[in-house]
Order: sequence, then C-alpha cells, then structure tokens
Amino acid sequence: MQTQKNGQVETKKDFVVKFSGLKSGSYDYKFELDDDFFSGYGNENLQKGKVVFDIVLEKKEKLMKFEADFSGTLNSFCDRCLKPLDIPVSGHETLYVEFGDDGDESDNDSILIIPESEYQLDLSQFMYECVATAVPMRNVHPDDENGTPTCDGDMLKFLSTEEMEPKNSATTVTNPIWDKLKDLK
Repeated sequence: MQTQKNGQVETKKDFVVKFSGLKSGSYDYKFELDDDFFSGYGNENLQKGKVVFDIVLEKKEKLMKFEADFSGTLNSFCDRCLKPLDIPVSGHETLYVEFGDDGDESDNDSILIIPESEYQLDLSQFMYECVATAVPMRNVHPDDENGTPTCDGDMLKFLSTEEMEPKNSATTVTNPIWDKLKDLK
C-alpha cells in the first residue's frame, strides 16, 4: 500500500514482490489483507475485513504474469436496514507486467508497464482494486428459507410505513405529455 508521508510516497513492505534475481519460472505468494490494510485507503464502505490472496508469479525475461485468487469477508452495512453485514468476496484476476521505457503506459487495465530498472513491485493497489470490484452493488441481509428478509425488524416496519404514506401532491411533478397519454384508453 502506498501512503503519503512528508510529501513522499511510502510503500507498505508486506505486499512488495522482489523479482530481481528471480529466474524464469513460477513462484507462489500468499498475502492476507486485514482491517489495517483497508483503513489505509479511506473508503468508508471498505474499512474492515479479512481477505486472503494466493498469487502465482510466472516470470519470463521481459514479462511477468500475476495470477491472483482471493476470497474472504468484508464488514460493511446493509443498504436496507443499515445494520452490520458480512459480505463474502472472491475472485480471480490477472495482472501482466511488462518492462519498458519510463513513461510508457498501457491502454489495457490488466497490463502494467514498468521501467527496466525496477527490481520490485508493490501489489497492494492491485489487490485493493480486485477486492473493491468484487463487492456487489447492493448489499442486504439475505432472506431466510421462507423468503422473509432478515434485516432489522424495526427498520423494516419503518420502511413499510414510509411506503404506505401518501405522497404530497404539491411535490409530485408530472409531465403533461404523459398525462395526456393516460387519458387515451
């Protein structure tokens, strides 16, 4: 993970892979992301959790391929009742790293171009992005076996009364074109 300290970028050493001196071949790495890791990114939806990454580095002369399999649980809040919720995440992602000139950039998000002089790679941003994109768009407590929501009962009652109350007609804006179409039957 990279953090700012006195205007300089600081690398979190726990997630750095030193590839200089490695011969062509396959290498296995295991990383564990925890609350400290997630809190460093400042995303209030991803503050706590535990996710384990198994990464296989396939090193070649001018190319490295990182195959990442991950799974774990994030602690967040239900979008419906706002109570704590454990969200399972898992996935498989691939990152290709090519050696090139300083300043070269790739149009492909899964290809990273680094200078030939580099000897290590910080995988923290890659792993964070893998987890962040694995989080579902909507997070709610699952329904029980009878199809009943398991969210906080008081909040569900509140939400159902809000839906039943009539809307103030003064704040309801309608389009006159659609109103004319409603008259056609």
